[in-house]
Amino acid sequence: MLSAFLVLGLMVALLSALSAKRHRARTALLNGNLVGETSPVPLLTAAMVLGIGLGGFIDGIFFHQIFQVHEMLSNKIPSTDYVGKSVNMFWDGIFHFFCLMVVLTGIILLWKLLQRKNTENSGKLLSGGLVLGWGLFNIVEGIINHHILKLHNVIEISENPDTGNFIFLGISALILIAGALLLRGHRGHRIGP
Repeated sequence: MLSAFLVLGLMVALLSALSAKRHRARTALLNGNLVGETSPVPLLTAAMVLGIGLGGFIDGIFFHQIFQVHEMLSNKIPSTDYVGKSVNMFWDGIFHFFCLMVVLTGIILLWKLLQRKNTENSGKLLSGGLVLGWGLFNIVEGIINHHILKLHNVIEISENPDTGNFIFLGISALILIAGALLLRGHRGHRIGP
């Protein structure tokens, strides 16, 4: 049940570790050869981590809470009675706690940017990373929870719930493409003369 959380948590940890490693390597290169160049890695990583957490909040707030069609365990424990609703609400809370931890991690990564030199400060990097992280969250959560574990469907009350699940993945792929397009339009910045 927690496997999607574990996979996303592992992705956040890997993004954070890779960001630090790539930034150190790029900073060493910049100090040696390309003085005045900046690194997009820390901001992109922080934005993607924030996007993963915010994507989870968007999913949870709209699907789980407002529309109530996509609760955490609703395919295994239907939300048709008090007990089912309570169990699903508890696991939705665990899900939102996870999202909060990911967002806090992203905020810490952004805060650390203030202490680094030669990091890029770009709205396109920030927005592209946020959108990319959101799409990444949706793809991982959709594949693991909807298709592999079958914990819940995008719309439980449907003759063919897989249709909604595949539409969700399709929209998630479009979100990923939108994030990549935002990043593609990004141009690196130089500092100094």
